[in-house]
Amino acid sequence: MYLWVYLFINMNKTQTAVEVFNKLAEHYQSKFMDVALYADTLDLFCSSITKQDAGVLELACGPGNITKHLMNKRPDFKITGTDLAPNMIELAKANNAAAKFQVMDCRDIDKLTEKYDGLMCGFCLPYLTKEEAITLIVDAYKLLKPEGVLYISTMEDDYSKSGLKKGSTGDEIFIHYHQADYLSDALTENGFKIIELKRQDYPTHDGTKTTDLILIAKRD
Repeated sequence: MYLWVYLFINMNKTQTAVEVFNKLAEHYQSKFMDVALYADTLDLFCSSITKQDAGVLELACGPGNITKHLMNKRPDFKITGTDLAPNMIELAKANNAAAKFQVMDCRDIDKLTEKYDGLMCGFCLPYLTKEEAITLIVDAYKLLKPEGVLYISTMEDDYSKSGLKKGSTGDEIFIHYHQADYLSDALTENGFKIIELKRQDYPTHDGTKTTDLILIAKRD
């Protein structure tokens, strides 16, 4: 019984998130296409992948804002971007003609058979539970080739503070905060070597600041 309740609640959170991101896709594009705030860590991800024509899988690609930065920095990358919101995928295609995109749930990467040189998870984790985030790291190791690079960014705070949050448009969405300790432990316990851990202040619409956590790791 409790498992079914958990699955129902989680599915409802996911459905709501997809509906909000479909509705606000163009607003999100106009607000977040500039990723200069994260350029240094995105560039480190690019330089850490030394192979030419490397295959990169991007999860929760949104309108292709990070994709565009990666392609500008490394036009040799072969990027496949994924997102659960179809409207985001359409924008991503329009913004990145050289990349491929498809609708996919990031929790389904264990079903993929292709291996990649890089895995980009830019602000995917705020929509995943702690357990799902750790599972993603486990699956990422299996999905990456030897010395493959994983990039994770998320909103950092005590996990217990997770809950429904209202954005600048008034729409509510469930946000999961994550902590560096258990994410770092999951990375090292699953064969990754952390090459960067950075915190970045991000000003919110109500005048406060949130802390963004960026982790870059390379598998053995």
